[in-house]
Amino acid sequence: MTQNSWPGAHGGGWGGAPQWGGWPPAAPQPGVIPLRPLALGDIISGSFATIRGHWKTLAGVMLAVLAVVLPAMALVVGIAVAAVYDHFEPVFDPPFGEDPAAEHVVPLVVAAIVVFVLLFTIGMLGMSVIAALCPAILKEAVMGRPTTFRALWRTSVRRAPAVAGALFLSALIAGSPIVAILAVWLPLVISAGSKDDAIPLLGLLPLLMLVATPLTVWLNIRFGLASAVVVMEGAGPVTGLRRSAALVRGDWWRIFGYTMVAVMLAGAIAYAIQLPFNLIGTFAMMPALQGIPEGGAPSAGAIAALVFAFLLVFFGGAAGQTFQIGFSQLASSMLYVDQRMRREGLAEALLAELATTPGAAGPPAAGDGDS
Repeated sequence: MTQNSWPGAHGGGWGGAPQWGGWPPAAPQPGVIPLRPLALGDIISGSFATIRGHWKTLAGVMLAVLAVVLPAMALVVGIAVAAVYDHFEPVFDPPFGEDPAAEHVVPLVVAAIVVFVLLFTIGMLGMSVIAALCPAILKEAVMGRPTTFRALWRTSVRRAPAVAGALFLSALIAGSPIVAILAVWLPLVISAGSKDDAIPLLGLLPLLMLVATPLTVWLNIRFGLASAVVVMEGAGPVTGLRRSAALVRGDWWRIFGYTMVAVMLAGAIAYAIQLPFNLIGTFAMMPALQGIPEGGAPSAGAIAALVFAFLLVFFGGAAGQTFQIGFSQLASSMLYVDQRMRREGLAEALLAELATTPGAAGPPAAGDGDS
């Protein structure tokens, strides 16, 4: 696909200034949002409408991602623990008065680094599939077209490496101010000759972070539409960052405000999703812990209760985090659509495509999003 693979890359936007003598006509709405520049309420309600109308497909792909990612992570950790198991006791429980030997410390450090890199890579790819899923499903939801699990899974997996590249480059660029400050500050603290010399340097870090953090936030918002560009336009990671910067330019504060509202709302709902699981898990765990005799082995019932409580807490956390990532990505994709309707005439192009598409007659019913 090219930059123009989704219609309307150029031209005037929908919903300009009203004509003298009356209000402009209502914008058509074949899908989850009206085809005009979007207000904050349109973006939030459109994100919820997409989830409500396509929840089966969204949940199916997200569960499939978790079903692949979580066992892969568990396998990596299990293999690493098995490989260095003999080194745990000499390092964490050495003979009294002795330091752990380097021959035991080094394998643990190497294993920890390898596990971190592998877990980060697996997690990034899994998150990238979800980040690719949201623009892909929104592309159909805006047009009022049905979706299928197979089609969206194929699209999400195919675009996941490019999305992962865009997310990684965006995080690398946005985090570079903080990394640069730490790269200068840490050697200064380490090389300080005494505590009196190190204390002023410790107080300097918050001041430096006050300078770096706004720049990091600015870069995050500037590149925040890259995932949607990569999926909806079939672009590569670098092109996605450039297009995102171009779409955000001149409208940073509005996009920042809308993004913050969407992120806070997603976080609040994710917390509400996790809370009952955490409460039930905690209440299930307390009797099991109290039933374990001091110095004795836990019973089979206590172990089963602890496993049940752990699974509840884990499932609640996974469900909450999945919703938070999905809703935030949907809102970001909505902002991408909004910017293109404002600047590139996407609304008119979508209407023209709908007019030439057989059977595309108007907005779908609330439950028609899945097939």
